[in-house]
Amino acid sequence: MKREERIKLFQQVDVYPVTCEGLSEGRTNLEVLEEVIQGGCKIIQLREKEYSKRDLYNLALKFREITSRAGILLIINDHVDVALAVDADGVHLGQEDLPVQVARKLAPELLIGASTHSLAQALEAEKNGADYINIGPIFATKTKQGVGNFLGPKAISEISSQIEVPFTVMGGINEDNIEEVLAKGARRVAMVSAITKAADIAVKVRSLKEKITIFSIG
Repeated sequence: MKREERIKLFQQVDVYPVTCEGLSEGRTNLEVLEEVIQGGCKIIQLREKEYSKRDLYNLALKFREITSRAGILLIINDHVDVALAVDADGVHLGQEDLPVQVARKLAPELLIGASTHSLAQALEAEKNGADYINIGPIFATKTKQGVGNFLGPKAISEISSQIEVPFTVMGGINEDNIEEVLAKGARRVAMVSAITKAADIAVKVRSLKEKITIFSIG
């Protein structure tokens, strides 16, 4: 698939699940993947910080097979080489990973997302060729190690108004506070534990999608 096709599919994303097997209530990442597909998600990010590169690659191969069959986008966290090796749709880079412009040279057809924690970082990522940026963490969260401060919902409108590329938001967002981020203009909401720890992931995803749809229409 070409980058332009992937960008078009990304425009349809609303709920953006991110894996974490340690926060999945005993379920495997593959079980979580199947359930978010049942819930109607159009994307998933494979994120496992503690996996070896080989283990991540092997799991990513299985994710690619399933996501291709389901017609949803597969984003690999951090590792451009793994994303390329399994023919994923994109890679999501943190501030300590390869620079966006380097990843773009290595992977011209991949979607490249970038985690940003300030307006300056968002503008830099956009300038360097990111297809989308993530704004966060919005609320306090245990999954963003090394980020001491959370930005609060107001940062969403402040940052997104200054950029042209699509954006996602992440960090401590759940069904109880999602309306706060939607009210500030977010329409693509990345979540880990709010989805992975749900008793019924497919039902939770559908509920979250409905909330986003209501704000989008309104």
